[in-house]
Amino acid sequence: MPPQEKFGSKVPEEPSHQDELGEGLNNAVGVVVSQSPSAEEECDGSIQVVVPVGKIKPGKPEVKDVDFDDLLPHVGEFGTYQKILFILMIPFAFYVAWVYFSQIFITLVPEEHWCKVPELMDLPVERRIALSIPPEMHGSMEGRAKCLMYDVNYTDVRERGLEVADPDWPTKPCDNGWEFNLTVIPYATVATELEWVCENAALPTFAQSIFFVGAIFGGLIFGWIADRYGRIPALVGTNLVGFISGIATIFAGNFWEFAACRFFFGFAFDNCFTMMYILVLEYVGPKWRTFVANMSIAMFFTFAACILPWIAYYIADWRLTCVATSVPLVLAVATPWLVPESARWLVSQGQIDKAMTILSKFERINKTKVPDQVYKDFKDTCARIQKEEEADKSYSVIDLFRSPRLRNITVLLVVIWMAISLVFDGHVRNVDNLRLDVFVTFTVASATELPADTFLTLVLDRWGRRWLACGSMVISGIFSLWASLVSNNIYSATLAIIGRFCVNISYNIGLQYAAELLPTVVRAQGVALIHIMGYVASIIAPFVVYLSVISEVLPLLVLGILGIAGGFLALFLPETLDKDLPQTLQDGEEFGKDQGLWDMPCLMKKADDAECPTKANIRRSSTIRSSRHASFRGSIRGETLRSSMIQRSSIRSRRSEAPPVEEERL
Repeated sequence: MPPQEKFGSKVPEEPSHQDELGEGLNNAVGVVVSQSPSAEEECDGSIQVVVPVGKIKPGKPEVKDVDFDDLLPHVGEFGTYQKILFILMIPFAFYVAWVYFSQIFITLVPEEHWCKVPELMDLPVERRIALSIPPEMHGSMEGRAKCLMYDVNYTDVRERGLEVADPDWPTKPCDNGWEFNLTVIPYATVATELEWVCENAALPTFAQSIFFVGAIFGGLIFGWIADRYGRIPALVGTNLVGFISGIATIFAGNFWEFAACRFFFGFAFDNCFTMMYILVLEYVGPKWRTFVANMSIAMFFTFAACILPWIAYYIADWRLTCVATSVPLVLAVATPWLVPESARWLVSQGQIDKAMTILSKFERINKTKVPDQVYKDFKDTCARIQKEEEADKSYSVIDLFRSPRLRNITVLLVVIWMAISLVFDGHVRNVDNLRLDVFVTFTVASATELPADTFLTLVLDRWGRRWLACGSMVISGIFSLWASLVSNNIYSATLAIIGRFCVNISYNIGLQYAAELLPTVVRAQGVALIHIMGYVASIIAPFVVYLSVISEVLPLLVLGILGIAGGFLALFLPETLDKDLPQTLQDGEEFGKDQGLWDMPCLMKKADDAECPTKANIRRSSTIRSSRHASFRGSIRGETLRSSMIQRSSIRSRRSEAPPVEEERL
């Protein structure tokens, strides 16, 4: 039974979250109790009857605040139109997976390759190798050299009828190219065609790093386009750049041409999906956002990543693989006719009527109706808060570094996110070093995204961010170190894949955690900074994987150490679960000062709920409105990352903003 009914009050149904804005009790009809009893009053064992003897004191009436989230219960939080948009996320999730991972499969180099000797090409492979390639140790295994050949006259060798080489013959580097064993990787790649082996073996690594440099520039350019011209133009533009550069890749005849194409292909990375991801999340009601945010990645992105190796395997041509993974991006040109522009962005540009038109379309398809008064209140709120927002334009990301505690939090967030990004990308690219079938291994490793995201959906708002981020990173590091010490390929790969599963969890926590910790006035800029620094770490990640040329254990060893270090650093951040999020710079400076290093919100919550069940009821139903205009300010700035949209709990915010009332206790 709701507390108001329990105390004999009569409260009307409120389709929006007006109680969280401190307004619901002003609209009550009949006998009204304007403020619910506090949690302490609920739990002190006594029964109190609250009888209002007056309403709010006379004065200027408070204007009702209606933000974008307050409209969603009226148009439908996850109605037919939202379900359509959720389905429309599928192609964009495929795009980002293929843009991200496709280079792995077009630059593969077979483990077995050797110098090409034209004079011996008509002989069987085994005899060619026996006559021309000296033996060489690869770790603890004896094999054949990949970059050396015997420096002899092979015409004379054949005339003499020799079957095997003399180990004392002099050697020299390959001077006529290489041959490749295409048994495991059944197609030629750009790396084998252009012979990126031996002294050129690092070129695919450089190309991958250049891809992430392009991602930084693409994020800045298309971020500006999204803010200036809208989310839809940015979404279409980034996918078209990906399409053009992806097709151009097939004409690359040398490293620099290939690298230039990958640089522009990097423009599409992340942006080709994130714009759509944010658009859909902002139109979904708060209670559905955790599901949509995580399951869109868990289902769509994971499936796309899992089928990519087999597209490359069965096409068996690196150029056709580029075409197959690039052509679908051109379908984004249909987006303006299928996906609505961001209503939040339209409001931020003062185009409130266009935003209303989009909401009317939601009403029509979902068969719902928004009361005219709600629309009017929303428009009034938009106009008023936009004026207030002008004052916030003076803030910049530099302000995050002016005060000591906020500076420490920001630096920690940057370092932790860089560690997460590097470890995640390192595990993605290290599959080729696990000495198993790269196609199967990549598929299994990618499939861990599904249980990781599902697990996170279930526990993130129960266990909190800090300990989940710490635990998942540390466990990932432990399994990575363990994998580096195991000689058996299957066992080592299994341990490495478990490490990948754990870092998937921390990756999905990372940006959400950052956006919750940074104050509203600089949140968008701060998250952008952290995101860019993650790209910087991803630029380094291919070189960590390339350390395998020195020792096969080095990549996993480095990833393990970074994972453990990044995980423990997360313990020095404040917890954000069940907390009023910081709005001002001063809020950010004070946030979390009352928390201890070993605080665990899930245990504290259980203790609180056992002591006072009312807290649990409020927690399950509430959505944070940390300050009067917090949600709206996030709306018009486009801060629609999961952090600013997912359901949260806050007992204090529900009580503290209720209007003052004269009341008498009997």
